[in-house]
Amino acid sequence: MTPATSGAPRRRPPGMTDVARLAGVSQKTVSRVVNNERYVSDEVREKVRAAARELGFRPNTAARALITGRFGRIGVVALGTALYGPASLQVAIERATRAAGISVMVANTLEGQPDSIGDAVDWLLHQGVDAIIISDPIDEGVELRVDPDVPIYSVGRSLPQAENVLGGDFNADATREAVEHLLGLGHERVWHVAGPATWFAARERADGWRAAHEARGIEAPPLIEGDWTPASGYEAGRRLLRAPGVTAVACANDDMAIGLIRAFTEAGVIVPERVSVTGFDDIPAAAYLTPPLTTVRQQFEADAIRGLGILLRRLPGAPTGAPEPADPPPDARRLVVRRSTAPPPNRLNGEPGKDAR
Repeated sequence: MTPATSGAPRRRPPGMTDVARLAGVSQKTVSRVVNNERYVSDEVREKVRAAARELGFRPNTAARALITGRFGRIGVVALGTALYGPASLQVAIERATRAAGISVMVANTLEGQPDSIGDAVDWLLHQGVDAIIISDPIDEGVELRVDPDVPIYSVGRSLPQAENVLGGDFNADATREAVEHLLGLGHERVWHVAGPATWFAARERADGWRAAHEARGIEAPPLIEGDWTPASGYEAGRRLLRAPGVTAVACANDDMAIGLIRAFTEAGVIVPERVSVTGFDDIPAAAYLTPPLTTVRQQFEADAIRGLGILLRRLPGAPTGAPEPADPPPDARRLVVRRSTAPPPNRLNGEPGKDAR
């Protein structure tokens, strides 16, 4: 007995005709709701959606694309990492797309494999997407060449084929604000624990650190490169314990600041009485450290909504649910001052770097 002849006949999946019958509207109205078109009242739209939920109706993506020229899906090329910043941005993009009534398909890349970005773009195009967001913060040292037939947008990097949706000068400006906060407290110079030089964000934050010194005519101390992890911050702290006159350190992310503070604390150098420390990201634990960490707060949700709004409204037949590309509120990105920063110690008590050895 073959599967085709065994058992009860298989029920066909519900279609738009079934939804229209249950909702008491025309099939054309159901089509307009499915494709997120205008000219449908909120009351009718909700009635159709309720009928679709009751029947378990799922629109056929391929069929809808043939009719409307859209897949209702955005592709995202992301770095496969658990680091707080990139991971938070990816989650924010997924939430924003769902709120706009479209789906998202993510293709992860790997650091150290330059071709993986182009491969990810090709895979997304093969699956069918209306646009692609490249949320990859790594400079692999090769020019990315992609020739997609859909719009492509970039987060934090410049591509010949892409328009930057998010990023801009935020990394540099926010780091400069953190360094200016420390200089304003009376610290003569601020050391910097940077992220890896291959990361665009790390370069931009280092630029902001240098700019804050240059604006005051101060020579910045040597940069220390980390790898975003607490372990690299810890090693940077051990190095700075051997450097004379260190009273302030700006870290390129909170995790490295955590490792740095651990190294100082083990050596008896108390933060902020002896050395002030700032971070970047405002991870959930930042407010609960000892001492609570002064850091730059990022607004991933606001960035994603604004960027997605710009993207969607530039697509042919933009969906009505596309979020407005409004500017972020004045306090969307700001330095959160907590207790890890203070004026420098009295020099009469000795130089912190020498005392810590």
